[in-house]
Amino acid sequence: MSQPWSPERVISEQEAGRMIEKQFSRLKPASLKVLGEGFDNTVFLVNNQYVFRFPRREIAANLIQTENRLLPVIEPLLTIPIPNPKYQGIPEGDYPWPFGGYEILPGKTPARLTKEQRMQSVEPLAQFLRTLHNFPVTEAQKLQVPYDQLERINIIKRMPMLASNIEKAKLKELIDQKAVDLLQSFLSTIEKPLENDTKTLVHGDLHIRNMLVGENGRISAVIDWGDTHIGHPAVDLSIAYSFLPIEGREQFFNLYGDVPPEVKKVARFKAIYSILVLLLYGEDLQDTDLVEECRSTVLLALED
Repeated sequence: MSQPWSPERVISEQEAGRMIEKQFSRLKPASLKVLGEGFDNTVFLVNNQYVFRFPRREIAANLIQTENRLLPVIEPLLTIPIPNPKYQGIPEGDYPWPFGGYEILPGKTPARLTKEQRMQSVEPLAQFLRTLHNFPVTEAQKLQVPYDQLERINIIKRMPMLASNIEKAKLKELIDQKAVDLLQSFLSTIEKPLENDTKTLVHGDLHIRNMLVGENGRISAVIDWGDTHIGHPAVDLSIAYSFLPIEGREQFFNLYGDVPPEVKKVARFKAIYSILVLLLYGEDLQDTDLVEECRSTVLLALED
């Protein structure tokens, strides 16, 4: 979830359609439907078959270019489907940035899943992250994948930010006092920065809105690779706390590989941090499904 640091340029449905038809004539006539409008991108469904992402700001354009270089290389290696940019558009007219399109992936955003449904994703998620994190860093460097520039697991820096978000969520009555007490109790156990400096290729923003699941609730795709970077694997391992039930975590880490306790603690911190950001974001958008999912998963992340 990147921040709007640079001037915004929002593309209209009509303008996007004209660019797609001009640059990719085989898609004519292009029928477009807005799928989403986030901080960084406007996303369209094209001809009910392709997803096109148009950056809204320069930082997102740089991320799209990273995706366009990296995803075709790692897609054949991974055990869960990911976007594979089939169409790589170029700037045109007064629209200044490259854009990308890929075949729509199967599934829907997870919501209201049972414990049994979540358990189905333990093995595939562990295998997926083990493969991703084993991708050679030297190869990622050749593909110009950036290093973490946002200090995503600098818990000393992010602790006051999380505390502020907890207070905001409490004031908006998005979480109750029981959740606040549990959150503060967990935060009181964090005493020092993570000393483990492992570096791997990571997705960078792995949470419920960047995953798809099938009708049975099993994970079917991992989307939105705009935050991919070379960083600490705890960033991605946070999904073990924000999505998987406590009954599946030991199996997850056994399948993934050895993870030290201090790394697990930081992964849990990252999970909680991301859930609170999503919770407040959902409330701003009046997205009741996202709010309810985050309210339940913050408790899931705190389960011991």
